[in-house]
Amino acid sequence: MARLAPKPEEKEGMSFLEHLDELRSRLFRSAIVFVGLLALGWAYSDHILKFLMVPFERHLGPRGDLVFLTPTEPFFVYLKASAVLALFVAMPYLLWQLWAFVSPGLHPHERRLAIPFLVFGTGFFVGGAAFAYYVALPLSIAWLLNLGSQFRAALTLQAAFGFESRVVLAMGLVFELPIVIFFLARIGLVTPQFLWRYLRHAIVLIAILAAVITPSGDMLTMSVFGGPMVLLYLLGIVIAQLFGKPRKTA
Repeated sequence: MARLAPKPEEKEGMSFLEHLDELRSRLFRSAIVFVGLLALGWAYSDHILKFLMVPFERHLGPRGDLVFLTPTEPFFVYLKASAVLALFVAMPYLLWQLWAFVSPGLHPHERRLAIPFLVFGTGFFVGGAAFAYYVALPLSIAWLLNLGSQFRAALTLQAAFGFESRVVLAMGLVFELPIVIFFLARIGLVTPQFLWRYLRHAIVLIAILAAVITPSGDMLTMSVFGGPMVLLYLLGIVIAQLFGKPRKTA
């Protein structure tokens, strides 16, 4: 039976094209798992969509409605809801494939971080999504809808789902920042001094990212998302200080 991955000593001698071939193989496996979960998630897409629309329905109340404009719009939104569920369920496997691809380039003592990477990587992704759903989105939606309180709202299903899913997934990825900093610090690629030196640059990048995540682009909504990102970066500095160490050569 063929091995799922080459041994570290074998991978060190692999050519560039062989590395690309392994990357293609891992992406293909990840796609197969994702598509399989997507198909299974279709059975729960209605529940997922209802769950995701709660922040909008709660603040719309009797002042507005969620509507769709084309016959195919509900189908594609349900499909995307299935994809969101599939991504969350598949996240541990996707992270494992990522780790399996990069770990042969690490030293033996660094490869022991696989389990923490999977556990905390998945946990922070879910935590970021939960923060977006339970904190950031309600505040943003309430403020944005109140701006048009003198009118009756008619939000399309696609627009509401697109707004929310984009924010939830983006914040899930953003919350991975402390995990990324932890592992970079553990293998000696970043230091607390380096992170402090580029704090102002990081804040500028965070402001740009917050503007991209929030389609409205207003300062209040950007602050709701940008503030936690700055705190995550500062947490990363503390983590680098506590757990970082010079990279070993053997």
